[in-house]
Amino acid sequence: MKNIIAFSGSNSKTSINKELAIYASSLVEDVAVNILDLNDFELPIYGIDLENEKGIPDNAKTFLAHIKSSDGIILSLAEHNGAYATVFKNIFDWMSRIDGKLWSEKPMLLMATSSGARGGATVLDIAKGRFPFMGGNIVAEFSFPSFFDNFSEEKITNEDLNTDLKSKVKTFTEAL
Repeated sequence: MKNIIAFSGSNSKTSINKELAIYASSLVEDVAVNILDLNDFELPIYGIDLENEKGIPDNAKTFLAHIKSSDGIILSLAEHNGAYATVFKNIFDWMSRIDGKLWSEKPMLLMATSSGARGGATVLDIAKGRFPFMGGNIVAEFSFPSFFDNFSEEKITNEDLNTDLKSKVKTFTEAL
């Protein structure tokens, strides 16, 4: 059986991106799903001096091992001031010091959501421009607008958006 990881690029305990990642992963059939939470991988802020003094923290190694052992990745990025959330950028930076191609060409469903109408489109653009240089194999992407208007009871309530996500999940599943 194939296995995938799903996580959000947020450390909020009430992350809407985590809710979206969990929902999207529930649509993938016949796979084992490992939901990861960045709160379980606490890391010091990356700095070359810290790396030289203490090396790479175990939590960065462990998270990267989850990526390497998976067959695919569902990631929903939080957007803070138009960019990655600090917690995601930090783990991304630490993992890149271990392996510059950290995404390992694993098929990826890349998503973002926000309370606004753009649905995290800016952070998606940043990731789409950067991830391929880091071994990212983005096979589908999904920007989910106005989360609180379109998501309820652990699912997407807007049928057009739900159909769109299901199409993206199908593309992702076929790439596994």
